Amino acid sequence: MSEHDSHLTRIYAPEGVSPAVGFSHVVWGTGRFVAVSGQCAFDEKGGIVGEGDPSAQAHQVFENLRRCLAAAGATFDDVVKLTYFVTDVAHMPAVREARDAFIPADRLPASSAVQVAALVRPELLVEVEAFAVLPV
Repeated sequence: MSEHDSHLTRIYAPEGVSPAVGFSHVVWGTGRFVAVSGQCAFDEKGGIVGEGDPSAQAHQVFENLRRCLAAAGATFDDVVKLTYFVTDVAHMPAVREARDAFIPADRLPASSAVQVAALVRPELLVEVEAFAVLPV
């Protein structure tokens, strides 16, 4: 099964690969490549939003990603890959819930999730980086 937007194609279940649940196995497109550095739960003044709360942190992370994408003229519709870094995989349901508030289920990018020992500050629980492709 694949879905094609104007400039992106998503394949959820390539032949011989178990169907994706909550992500696309393959996404490709043509256009301008945009890389967004890993975003953490910082507000615009550098304060941490939601200390100890993975749900609040994940929401702030996706809001920061939205703002970074917008600065490049992109939206979440243009995202082809997300990489999640969490200090505990138990935070992934909160991350998925935040993601679903920003990205429709029919436009899910390719994704990877990695549990890490720590992020740049000990209060941070979640970091997410994004790659996008904009139409030319």
